[in-house]
Amino acid sequence: MLVVVAVIAAAAGVVVTLLSLRLFAGSRLEAARRAAEATRREAGIEAREQAIKLRAELEADLRERRDVVMKIEERVLAKEDDADRKLLELTRREQGVADREVHLRQLQDELKELAQRERGELERVARMTTGEARQKILDDSEAEVRHELAGRVRQMEEEAATEAKRRARNLVADALQRVAASAAAETTVTLVELPSDDMKGRIIGREGRNIRSLEHLTGVDFIIDDTPNAVVLSSFDGIRREVARMTLLKLIEDGRIHPTRIEEMYYLSKAELDEHVRQAGEQAVFEANCGELNEELVKVLGRLRYRTSYGQNVLKHTLEVVQLAGIMAAEVEASVKTAKRAALLHDLGKAMTHEVEGSHAQISTQLARRHGESPAVCHAIEAHHYEVQPQTVEAVLLIAADAISASRPGARGESLEHYVKRLESLEQLAANHPGVEKVYALQAGREIRVLVKPHEIDDDGAVLLSHEIAREIEGHLEYPGQIKVTVIRESRAVDVASNKQEQRRAPANPVERVDAA
Repeated sequence: MLVVVAVIAAAAGVVVTLLSLRLFAGSRLEAARRAAEATRREAGIEAREQAIKLRAELEADLRERRDVVMKIEERVLAKEDDADRKLLELTRREQGVADREVHLRQLQDELKELAQRERGELERVARMTTGEARQKILDDSEAEVRHELAGRVRQMEEEAATEAKRRARNLVADALQRVAASAAAETTVTLVELPSDDMKGRIIGREGRNIRSLEHLTGVDFIIDDTPNAVVLSSFDGIRREVARMTLLKLIEDGRIHPTRIEEMYYLSKAELDEHVRQAGEQAVFEANCGELNEELVKVLGRLRYRTSYGQNVLKHTLEVVQLAGIMAAEVEASVKTAKRAALLHDLGKAMTHEVEGSHAQISTQLARRHGESPAVCHAIEAHHYEVQPQTVEAVLLIAADAISASRPGARGESLEHYVKRLESLEQLAANHPGVEKVYALQAGREIRVLVKPHEIDDDGAVLLSHEIAREIEGHLEYPGQIKVTVIRESRAVDVASNKQEQRRAPANPVERVDAA
């Protein structure tokens, strides 16, 4: 019985426990359901709020984009309107151009027709074909161009005169280079003997300072090579070369060679050479025995002692010419004093040709006039190479004496064969031009005279021909100094008067006209 009661009690407890558990679980489940419902409602509300907010943002962005699109559409429409307007304008212009082209073609056709009519009328009036008229115009134009060209040449000569001084130095340097090869052994080199080869090192000095000082002061090239006991001095200027030789000899004798001592010896040697030049000039005046000379002319005359021409000493040549001119003047009863003074001064310019522009005869004449020589003496000097025509007996005597002294056997270094070839080349170059009749080389090749045919070359053509020959001489020949080109165009009109009574012919005085360019 107790067991049954215990079982029943236990079962009742289990049932009660289960009921209580179910009630508790139901209450918890209801609470959870309510909480979930509340969470769901809150989430829905929040989602709706987010959706509303996002929708508002999207609507705002959409409105902004719509505004931008509307503005772009407005600009596109404006550009389309502008493009339409420009296209319409372009169409109008193209239509106008097309109309103008049509009108232009019509005008061109009319012009061609008028030109053909005019050409036909001109051919009828002129009785010439188009080709003949064209040739005549070309001939007339060629003549006008030649005259214009000649005028331009004269103008260019005047303009070139302003640049003559600058170009003269270049031409002199070029001339010296051309003749250096044939005359170097005689006119540009001096040999100085040394006591020993050890002296060469002292002349050169430490790092070459002594030889640089010597070359800078004297303007002479000091050539120190394997030649035993010798130094070679090279320069075109004989006076500079002599100053350098005297300076070097004094330094060798003194034994002290350094830049300061070199400068002292250089100025001492220069002063001594100036004195030697003056003495040489005075001695030449004394030997000439033709009266006193200006002191400046004496100094220039003394400088000729250190100048050579084709290996001939110019001062000795001058004294030879003085003696020859004096003897011939006495024989023909001309003025001996005038002939001698002109002969003494005729080559003064050779001492100045590297300093003053012009030929040596022109320079000599300028010096003589500047220092008060008589007109007869100046004329003889100026004419001794036919730069002007000789007008006095003394001028002719000076020309003859100068030629005798220069052409005597052994006087000058240029061989006869080389001299003849040079003149032949000069004459042949000028003779190759059309219209040239005769060519003569004068003054030992210093001047060339060209005689042309007057019916083939006019005055302007003579001017052009002289320029062409001068330029060809510069480009193809080698020559010392300057060569004067003279083109002569001569036309003569000759008639004969007949004496009917005596039935004979007598020549009348011809009428001559000489045009020289």
